[in-house]
Amino acid sequence: MAKKEELLQVIKDQGVLPLYFNKDTEVSLQILRALYSAGVRTVEYTNRGEAALANFKAMKKLCEEELKGMYLGIGTMKNGEMAQAFVDAGTDYLICPGLVESVAKVADKNDMLWVPGCMTPTEIIAAETLGAKFVKLFPGNILGPDFMSAIKELFPNLIFMPTGGVNTTKENIGAWFKAGVSCVGMGSKLISKGLMEAKDYATIEKLTKEVLETVKAVKG
Repeated sequence: MAKKEELLQVIKDQGVLPLYFNKDTEVSLQILRALYSAGVRTVEYTNRGEAALANFKAMKKLCEEELKGMYLGIGTMKNGEMAQAFVDAGTDYLICPGLVESVAKVADKNDMLWVPGCMTPTEIIAAETLGAKFVKLFPGNILGPDFMSAIKELFPNLIFMPTGGVNTTKENIGAWFKAGVSCVGMGSKLISKGLMEAKDYATIEKLTKEVLETVKAVKG
């Protein structure tokens, strides 16, 4: 199986993609360990601060040395130059907040999974035309599960993931899966600022285990 297909399968099987950023390298590493202990095998680190690239390199090293089978993707990719820097740092895939053609080109050049953020059918069509197989619905809290239900039949060959505002309740997660998504992206509702500041890795691990169980239950 090609790596892109393998990653898509891992993401679909996991059903939730945790995402976070912390400027502190050690905090970033400890959160990654907690997620791995909870059973997570792929994570999106977000490029939201000056420390992101250095932290990402340290996280990648941790994956290679300790966290076997963990795939690490990078989010908030807004241009090709930025994307190439993280490709060079060893990212397994690239995620964008919008439809960024220069990032798609970097992904294609490196035969890599690329996940564009889309908010309209026009953007989703453009993403599909550029070769996307996996689309992030963003912001999920604005679009809602009804949007997914309405467009799903138009795009039978794409898989979808809402990000932004997806919460940890069975009702919310269940509504998204019922609407037709293959995965939900979950950031601050799972790895909150408060938990990061408190360095409460045990609670992050516990909540993540609960979310993984919830996803498993709603998927049946």
